[in-house]
Amino acid sequence: MARESSVTVSRESTEGFNALYERLQPSLWRYVNRLVGDADVADDVVQESFVRLLSRPDLTGDAARLWLFTVAMNLVRDRGRTATRRARLLAAVPATQEVEPGPAEAVERDEQVRAVRAALQKLPERDRQLLLMREEGFRYQEIAEAVGVAPGSVGTLIARAVRRFTEHYRTTE
Repeated sequence: MARESSVTVSRESTEGFNALYERLQPSLWRYVNRLVGDADVADDVVQESFVRLLSRPDLTGDAARLWLFTVAMNLVRDRGRTATRRARLLAAVPATQEVEPGPAEAVERDEQVRAVRAALQKLPERDRQLLLMREEGFRYQEIAEAVGVAPGSVGTLIARAVRRFTEHYRTTE
């Protein structure tokens, strides 16, 4: 005798689910809507609750009603936690509004970029590499390996490169 797949829903269970849905959905929706105060969220929570009920064909009647309301409450609680977490994360990282610079600011920025590039080009290759790697957040050990120097000398080499860069930058301004 072949067993039916658990994915296959029998006609009797579909009719039972439909009757359960018709009977419990309005009450569950009102309950959730009162909890969250948003009809769209209530729709989503109620739908998710009934979708989860589909995987529980053993529940009927009052047991299904209690289970549905419990699941809906848990879903609302989860949404609240998610919203709180999202708000906390957004508050930790302030929103940056990218404002198009005016023509004067754009010209000034372009001049600064040109001056920095000109000063960098006047530096020896190793100094340029040290400064650019430091700016990209490389650790001294990584910089030492890339440049081919002892890790203990990286700090001194960077300080010298910064001093040379500053001298060249001042002359190009």
